[in-house]
Amino acid sequence: MSYRFIPEEATADIAFEASGDTLEECFRAAVEAVLNVMVDNPEAVLEIENRNIKLNNNALDLLLFDLLQKIVFFKDAEQLLLHLDGIVLNRMGTLWRLSATGKGEFIDPKRHRQRADVKAVTFHNFTLEQTEKGWRAHVILDI
Repeated sequence: MSYRFIPEEATADIAFEASGDTLEECFRAAVEAVLNVMVDNPEAVLEIENRNIKLNNNALDLLLFDLLQKIVFFKDAEQLLLHLDGIVLNRMGTLWRLSATGKGEFIDPKRHRQRADVKAVTFHNFTLEQTEKGWRAHVILDI
């Protein structure tokens, strides 16, 4: 599981690629990348608060999009920064289901060095693809 920022791709936004050997690892890497855009020190976000996350979508890439939007929603609505744990993905016919636990804490400006205010995940160049080495997502965030 890893992610890397792509500074040359978006001048007013932030682009990144997330990858993992499995879909779950790729999804978690993407969430960690979003968290790292929000705060400079994501390791300082303690896992104190829990939020159950359950999402459904017919398209796997849109399920990832929905998940990332949910992470941004928690930051905006509750001032809550979240890591992701226990991701379970399964397919029921044409419907993809995601179940996970968000673990984190409320923003503490004294401990969390805020980097950028992520407004939304964009559809511009948004992709999720299977590769020879696993899965890769390409994401651009509106800041």
